[in-house]
Amino acid sequence: MTPTITGFGYQRVPVADGVSLNAAVGGSGSPIVLLHGFPQTHLMWRHVAADLAADHTVICPDLRGYGASDKPAATDDRAYSKRTMAADIVALARALGHERFALAGHDRGALVAFRAGLDHPGTITRLACLDVLPTLDMWDAMRGLGGAVGFHLYLMAQPPGLPERMINASADAFFGHFLDIWAGDPRAIPADVRTAYLDACRAAVPSIVADYRASAGVDVVHDRADRDAGNRLRMPVTVLQQDWGAALGFDARELWSAWAPDLVHATVDHGHFMAEEAPAEIARTLRALLSRAPGPATPAPGAA
Repeated sequence: MTPTITGFGYQRVPVADGVSLNAAVGGSGSPIVLLHGFPQTHLMWRHVAADLAADHTVICPDLRGYGASDKPAATDDRAYSKRTMAADIVALARALGHERFALAGHDRGALVAFRAGLDHPGTITRLACLDVLPTLDMWDAMRGLGGAVGFHLYLMAQPPGLPERMINASADAFFGHFLDIWAGDPRAIPADVRTAYLDACRAAVPSIVADYRASAGVDVVHDRADRDAGNRLRMPVTVLQQDWGAALGFDARELWSAWAPDLVHATVDHGHFMAEEAPAEIARTLRALLSRAPGPATPAPGAA
């Protein structure tokens, strides 16, 4: 039996033509949406969501292409661009009755959250991104490192066909590898949850690869256009990261500050799966974000 978030109800919510998202919804109060990373599903938020549901409406979807959400065929990069996936999340929240909401994402979900904050600044009230760099900065930071770091990024950026065949040949080993090497505390992902992650990934190889392929293509184009136009995140932003920037020769705080004038940035000692390894700390961090007043208004680009 697939694990669920205790006390949450589950819905399938149409968000685009032919695409519905699976979402766990619980609690009451001001809304916050929590977006999962790779190679996970909404279950990664199970502890944090239960904590926040004491005084917030908490919405935990499976992203398009992941978990029990729909997995449309990728005829081009746009099907799994972060712009498209961010629009899914805005449509999901609106369908559930929320015109404005806080948004937190981890890993791939943080990239979707970042794009939602840029594309929908009047909708996203607060933004948290866990253990990721914006796509454009990530590729810039990795230039010259090649496959020595993030080999999966380069593999899944290849044209359709080869990555899917290679991963499908040993899907459990491929996805399980990241669950193993990125975990600071392997006990944080119990056997039933690990099985649920691997089952979900095995059934979603084409769409997961399409998500990553978009990040090497159209997502870079969108980020660069925003950077060139001077677009910034206009809401309070919190970023938590492992201190991997120092080892790779970049300053993550500096990179994020260029996008987020109202920024709280901190490094943590946990593994990549911090919402599962240190859920109480992550819940406290999100509560602190939710209580922050917006800083001085940041004019839109071109405003007098």
